[in-house]
Amino acid sequence: MSTPNIDTPRGLGFALSAYVLWGFLPLYMKALAHVPPIEIVAHRILWSIPIAALILVVMRRTQDLVTALRSPRMLVMGAITAALVSANWAIYVWAIAADRALDAALGYYINPLFSVALGALLLGERLTRTQGAAICLAAFAVVILTVQAGTVPWVAISLTVTWGFYAYFKKQLPIGPNQGFLLEVLILSPIALGYLMWLGPQNSFPVSPWLLMGCGIVTAIPLVLYANGAKGLKMSTIGILQYIAPTMIFLVAVFVFGEAFDTSRKIAFPMIWAALIIYSVPMIKEMRKA
Repeated sequence: MSTPNIDTPRGLGFALSAYVLWGFLPLYMKALAHVPPIEIVAHRILWSIPIAALILVVMRRTQDLVTALRSPRMLVMGAITAALVSANWAIYVWAIAADRALDAALGYYINPLFSVALGALLLGERLTRTQGAAICLAAFAVVILTVQAGTVPWVAISLTVTWGFYAYFKKQLPIGPNQGFLLEVLILSPIALGYLMWLGPQNSFPVSPWLLMGCGIVTAIPLVLYANGAKGLKMSTIGILQYIAPTMIFLVAVFVFGEAFDTSRKIAFPMIWAALIIYSVPMIKEMRKA
């Protein structure tokens, strides 16, 4: 059964909560900078399982998951979203540990406009002239960063692409959002568990047990909120709301982590902010009229 492509107050509330929590996530990940990124991702996967399972038990929706596990089509779609979200986690965790939080913020700034483009290309959502102008402006900002640095900003682009397609496929997944998240981490769990077993005594769990166990909470809660929000919002609305999280990441990177805000970023970031304003103002006016 397909999800109606409309905006709902319930979806808006869930999505806003998720983005605010994600805005504070760099502080938590920075505390785990001494742990290899892949190991952090493995713990994020494994410790999310009991939390996601508890949510389904409380909601009495465990049978939906059993049905999904018996469906080859559902497993394939779940594997796609699981691969995308795990890749996004790994890149993000590495960026925070490597003092590249500003690059992460840039990626999540670009992502709303990438989602708008995906919505137009894949879901038939109409693209207005202002939306097209906003996307072109953001693309030009990426070009400036590339020319100035001499290399493609791969961290930002990788985060944009993986999360953008995750949002798209998540919206198409024919299962409830909470069941879908548990399905994803269950699919990833053999790989995560196998990796930690391979590490053996070299793993970091004895050094930071509570922080690594807490990865389940900081991973599962925002993602479940986001998944519920995605089901109740249009693709374009999901995308444009995401600038809440990168704004918070940007502020943390500059004022808490002390990362350099160099000349190319001083040019590119305002261009992307302008692109978001160009897109947002007409959308807000349209929502108010509705």
